[in-house]
Amino acid sequence: MPHANAPMTERGRLRLARCVVDDGWPLRRAAERFQVSPTTAKRWADRYRVEGPVGMVDRSSRPHRSPRRTPAPVERKVLHLRAKRRWGPARIGGRLGVAASTCHAVLRRAGVARLAHLDRATGRPVRRYEHAAPGDLVHVDVKKLGNIPDGGGWRIHGRARGDRNGRASTTARRNGHPVIGYAYLHTAIDDHSRLAYTEILHDERKETAAAFWQRAHTWFGSHGITVRRVITDNGSCYKSFLWRDTLHELGISMKKTRPFRPQTNGKVERFHRTLTDEWAYARPYSSETARRAALPGWLHAYNNHRAHTALGGQPPASRVPNLTGQNI
Repeated sequence: MPHANAPMTERGRLRLARCVVDDGWPLRRAAERFQVSPTTAKRWADRYRVEGPVGMVDRSSRPHRSPRRTPAPVERKVLHLRAKRRWGPARIGGRLGVAASTCHAVLRRAGVARLAHLDRATGRPVRRYEHAAPGDLVHVDVKKLGNIPDGGGWRIHGRARGDRNGRASTTARRNGHPVIGYAYLHTAIDDHSRLAYTEILHDERKETAAAFWQRAHTWFGSHGITVRRVITDNGSCYKSFLWRDTLHELGISMKKTRPFRPQTNGKVERFHRTLTDEWAYARPYSSETARRAALPGWLHAYNNHRAHTALGGQPPASRVPNLTGQNI
């Protein structure tokens, strides 16, 4: 492609060459007419004589020979380590004594997929899927976070001060250490729209999970989404008869992930990562109460305003046509 300041396009080169070759113009006159140098005019005229109009297109600037290119044996070692170990350029370069930029160039020339696009267990490209309509599949999972003691925890003040705040916040002890407890984030996220519903609960028992789903089902229904199927991991609360019966009473089919394959439930796993990065550890909270108070605002922003890369930069609400639930 000609750059923005190029004096001629492919059509202009063809006109110049025809003036010189077909009409017999002198090179200097043609160069002056088309405002290029005589050398440039000669180059396009010579190409036209040999190749015709096809020769007016831009050619690759890649050299015919690259004597300083990485030797083939080294390239093979780079590709072997990537396929066998699934290492990145920096680690491969450290093993082979080659610059990381060189390893990156080798991998790029070979068309090797990025590590982020591979299943780390098998090394195969991740098969991404998305159901066609909201409610076709809802991912459910639990994320456990340590509670923040009053005054702030170790992430803000370091271990010594954080432990002092923990001892001041609770009288419970285990092996001489204060027990602050945990927050259990129960999440349900729609596969198609990525619309998410999260509650912070006191445990992950079957009764708690079943009650959470009753409220999540009502919430999705209020947003115009009819849930047809739910997928969970093989946690004890989701293997219980109570969980099975709760879904059955609501007319929802149940699906489980393959054992030791959290990627199957990857959408909710990725949501929990975003949740911890942008809410749980996004700023220094002075107490667990302050952190929990910030969750509803963040969830609203995530569902209605935050640009989602998997949705073309649009928020999840953009994929729920009947978001208010008025046209059910």
